[in-house]
Amino acid sequence: MKRVPFTKDQLEAIVTKYPTPFHIYDEKAIRENARELHKAFSWNEGYKEYFAVKALPNPVICKILAEEGCGFDCSSLTELMLSKALGVTGSNIKFSSNATPAEEFEFARALGATINLDDISHIDFLAKHGGIPEVISCRYNPGGDFVAGNAVMGSPGEAKYGFTRPQLTEGFNRLMALGVKEFGLHAFLASNILDERYYPALAKTLFITAAELMEDTGAKIAFINLSGGVGIPYKPEDKKQDIFQIAGDVEKAYNEVFGPLGIKPAIFTELGRYMTGPYGYLVSRVLHQKHTHKEYVGLDACAANLMRPAMYGAYHHITIMGKEGAPRDHMYDVTGALCENNDKFAIDRMLPEVDIGDLLVIHDTGAHGHAMGYNYNGRLRSAEVLLKEDGSTELIRRAETPKDYFATIDFLGLNDIV
Repeated sequence: MKRVPFTKDQLEAIVTKYPTPFHIYDEKAIRENARELHKAFSWNEGYKEYFAVKALPNPVICKILAEEGCGFDCSSLTELMLSKALGVTGSNIKFSSNATPAEEFEFARALGATINLDDISHIDFLAKHGGIPEVISCRYNPGGDFVAGNAVMGSPGEAKYGFTRPQLTEGFNRLMALGVKEFGLHAFLASNILDERYYPALAKTLFITAAELMEDTGAKIAFINLSGGVGIPYKPEDKKQDIFQIAGDVEKAYNEVFGPLGIKPAIFTELGRYMTGPYGYLVSRVLHQKHTHKEYVGLDACAANLMRPAMYGAYHHITIMGKEGAPRDHMYDVTGALCENNDKFAIDRMLPEVDIGDLLVIHDTGAHGHAMGYNYNGRLRSAEVLLKEDGSTELIRRAETPKDYFATIDFLGLNDIV
């Protein structure tokens, strides 16, 4: 059974302060998870986690992770601005982007962020817009399918990201000619993988590639960035990844490849989903029930608040507060109010009998939940709330209002009526 960090009575008290829908995040669990990750990789002297800001770009959450020793993985101008506002600059930022505008490279360079180049053509572009730094990273795409054991983990050959292997050699040589003294190597080959072989297999691929590049070009590779991809157990039957086993297997590959070379590059990770995903919850109220060709439950939340189910058909577990132990003997489609038939949080989901007014909690929304919100149909994005370590709550982002929605336009005095 998937659990929530509050009782029905506690949640009823919370919703008197913050009207539904809203996302709520468990500070204690986020901090404990960050500490566990750092402990698992403590074998590597230079290890650092760079939280993928795109997963949950709330400054309060980012500040918590910075306090736990994390840097930030940024991929846009506003994510860089958020980092600067929190006092996180320099090598504590990794900037990984693609089809990058000139002003974003320039801003990243002004912050002293470590640039992770996505394409060989970006070398000349960066030289003109920000300049080539002495430390830089390059993103690798090996192409084809990425396989660990007999399992296909992903298909990087279909992805738009990264250098080919020949381009890495050419790119390193060009960058050294432009003054680069130290390199990093990065790859992101699959997403949300629930197989503990993924990270070690990715690591070994990068380690071997790094060793080849050093031999081919004479470059100094100072760090290997394993990026993200470690999955979380969205379904009750899914197993939480053993981060200590993963880190231990990465260490074995590290020693196997780098031990004979007598070098010790730092290991970096850029986990987003793993860091915060399981510790966020979308809280909603049941507004309607509909009995037609199917049984429907209508919520005051919609895909504007959580679009993963609509976009990917993704599973998010649902708890009906106060009915946690009741039999799941009723089948429902759980929907929002958008004028889109894919605005469904669950399809043919077995749940306890639902009543209008029930508080319904959707699990694992702490990454790519609120962050992916949008305003189709004029629907407004929800608030974000922090469940603090002492059990109190704090509003860390207010809900949008119609005034927010119309703020970027001014037509016939529209803003005067809101």
